[in-house]
Amino acid sequence: MIIIITEDTNLGAKSREDGRAFDELRPLKIEAGVLERADGSAYLEFGGNKILVAVYGPKESHIRRFQRPDRAYIRCRYNMAPFSVDDRKRPGPDRRSMEISKVTAEALQPSILLEKYPRALIDIFIEVLEAEGGTRCAGITAASVALADAGIPMKDMVVACASGKVNDQIVLDLSEVEDKEGQADLPVAIMPRSGEITLLQSDGSLNAGEFEKAVDLAVEGCQAISKVQQDALKKRYGE
Repeated sequence: MIIIITEDTNLGAKSREDGRAFDELRPLKIEAGVLERADGSAYLEFGGNKILVAVYGPKESHIRRFQRPDRAYIRCRYNMAPFSVDDRKRPGPDRRSMEISKVTAEALQPSILLEKYPRALIDIFIEVLEAEGGTRCAGITAASVALADAGIPMKDMVVACASGKVNDQIVLDLSEVEDKEGQADLPVAIMPRSGEITLLQSDGSLNAGEFEKAVDLAVEGCQAISKVQQDALKKRYGE
């Protein structure tokens, strides 16, 4: 069953192009366990983003460069389908997808008890079926659900959300238009129980006060999204 956020309880002024308040998330749906042949999987819709994630492992690694004597290795592949954007994307990996793959693995790594599986490999495949701004955060959020669905021991889930600066205002969860035309974009990933930040990137111009406000707003967004992650897993396992 898909969990849906269709409304925000905040009463901020509706001043953005899509009618949202500055601190309002786009509609969100998450479903766990959507692929029978994967060890773990998740499907996420966040605004106009549609993302499918499959997890395989932990499994024995037969590739020497992925073997770690004291822990498992995370191999992540982020990919945008050619039909995911208005202008057809060239198939296959590019510099951006390779960078996001690396960032995603690093954001998820602190949450996973990798030491339980020495010399093992955990594969994470993130497929962006439709893109509408914020795909790296959406992919991290969905990947964490898929890892939990695979039964991989974790300290906590990881959830990601971006804030940014648009028309001189700090806003939450940038749309594609806001991402392209705004003044700054700040993706953040956290482990909700401890509040530990596992990803923090910034693109654009923010002064010290704006940066602090943007981080706080993104963390609040992460906490709200975390509840949807938990509900998706509860629905999957009937708890």
